[in-house]
Amino acid sequence: MINVIIAGPRGKMGRAAVQMVQEAERFQLVAVLDRKNGGKRLSDLEGFSGEKSDVPIYEDHEECFKTVKADVLIDLTTPEVGRIHTLAALSHGIRPVVGTTGFSDEDLEDLRTMTREKGIGCIIAPNFAIGAILMMKFAQNAAKYFGDVEILEMHHDQKLDAPSGTAIKTAQLISEERTEKKQGHLKEKETIEGARGADFEGMRIHSIRLPGLIAHQEVIFGGEGQTLTLRHDSYDRKSFMSGVRVSVDTVMNLDHLVYGLENILD
Repeated sequence: MINVIIAGPRGKMGRAAVQMVQEAERFQLVAVLDRKNGGKRLSDLEGFSGEKSDVPIYEDHEECFKTVKADVLIDLTTPEVGRIHTLAALSHGIRPVVGTTGFSDEDLEDLRTMTREKGIGCIIAPNFAIGAILMMKFAQNAAKYFGDVEILEMHHDQKLDAPSGTAIKTAQLISEERTEKKQGHLKEKETIEGARGADFEGMRIHSIRLPGLIAHQEVIFGGEGQTLTLRHDSYDRKSFMSGVRVSVDTVMNLDHLVYGLENILD
């Protein structure tokens, strides 16, 4: 049995994670971290009921990690809080599975060092949807043949970071196969700043934020007389739970940091 703490249980992703953990026979929810409701039980909150929700709520992560015997932390909060929780969990020997984006290269290097020192695993995934991971892998492969590409990512209007972690990870994977080049006309000029999107080694990333969206991305490759479009859509946050479930199982057997779900999928 893998004992799990979930940070951010009242959010839409957090609620889906609570349900996934409760339904998995090999997982057991032992506590949740929430910015309020400390001292209550999860079952006291609206939308959570049943014996499996009768777990304590903590506001202080240090108190939670010291008090509760846990194997894995699933963190689905914000970039700032996620970084704090991840470092603290590792210091207490708890393996983090993090769906929060916005970690800097310096943050990731600190986490790599800490996982090596502790000898335990940590998984940070910009996207837990298996379809999105396949899209990124296909895009990386396509970049061997198409040097011109733009990324369009679309998310709900409550998302804090832009571009999304998925878009940045996609661009990084493409860059491993693509020779850096400036795209578009050499004399191209933006008449409104930002019209051409973010510049990543010459490829462009465009971010859309609208209510009604969840998580969507297109990778558009252009060549002479043709285009190739790869697209993934998440219409329900349950689409991310298969990846979270795989990550919880996998992180138990790791002794280092893994950034990106594509690195643990065959």
